[in-house]
This record gives sequence, C-alpha cells and structure tokens, in this order.
Amino acid sequence: MVEAEALLGCHLVLGPARSGKSRWAEYLALRSGLAVTYLATGPGASAADPAWMARVLAHRQRRPQSWSTREVGAALPEGLASLSPPGLALVDSLGTWVAAGLELDAIDWQQRCSNLYDCLLALPIPAVLVSEQTGWGVVPPTAIGGLFRDRLGSLEQQLAPLCSGLWLVIAGRALDLRSHSLAVPEI
Repeated sequence: MVEAEALLGCHLVLGPARSGKSRWAEYLALRSGLAVTYLATGPGASAADPAWMARVLAHRQRRPQSWSTREVGAALPEGLASLSPPGLALVDSLGTWVAAGLELDAIDWQQRCSNLYDCLLALPIPAVLVSEQTGWGVVPPTAIGGLFRDRLGSLEQQLAPLCSGLWLVIAGRALDLRSHSLAVPEI
C-alpha cells in the first residue's frame, strides 16, 4: 500500500501499452491528498483520429473534476516550471513527449532532455511521471521507431535516479522497484 506521506519527490511509473500505468499514476496522485495538476503531453482529441480521441476521452472521464489539466505537449519543462506549491504534478506521458521531439537532431534532443531533468530537480512539488516501456517485444522495423525506442529508454534511465519511487505496472499490477534489490551496472 502507498502511504500519502511517502509520495515525496519524483515517481516514475513504467509499463507497456495498456498495462494500467496511467491508472496506477492516478491512484498515487489521488492517495497523496494534494491538489493535482495533470500535464498531458500528447496531442488533443481529434475527430480525425477516433482511436486517439477515445483514449483521451477515457483518461479525462477517469480524472476527478477537482484536478487541473494542462495540455502542454512538447512544452513539458515549461509546464513543470510554472507549478508552485502546494500540489502534485502528474505527467502523462513521457512517450508522447519523446514522440513530439523525434525531428530534433541529437544535440537539440539532449538539450531538451537536460531542460526536463533540470526542471524536475528544481520542482518544488512532488511529480508522478508516466512512461511507456518499449523494446520488450518486436523491434521497430523503421528508423524512426528505433529512434523513439532508444530515446525513450535513455530518458527513463536518466530520470530514474532522480525518483524516490519507481514502479513497473504489468497487467494492472504495480511492482515497487525501489523496495527490491536492484543491481545497476557501472559502465
């Protein structure tokens, strides 16, 4: 069980598609008892993409009406920097944030990641970050798919040490990775 007092700092909630990671992040945010600002990084709902529209609407309907929602898209660092106590930031998700930056070259991409890292370090409120795990199955057959997988995986490895909570969600069940002995290779 997650105690509200334990939800300090940054928490990273990882999992594959449709694993229940967003629901777990919402549960953590709700249990905190804090005012929640939901930062959506994906594109808004559009009739041009009915499947995406259905996902966005399902997420919206699940959230308590008292939560504030900001559609920040690629401006996630700026969205985080605008927050002040009291409260909690729930970011859903890092995968759509990464996808919005795939056109950037390696230097600009690294600068964007550094900006996010710095914003999270300075964030005066707790944050729950949702991120997709990729590469567990089929390797993307396209260059852009491989770039997405590599950038997202690198970003997650960069952010994990900042986080006081690290969760893996599979089939709707959350595993607290910080409470298990984890070996981190020094390479």
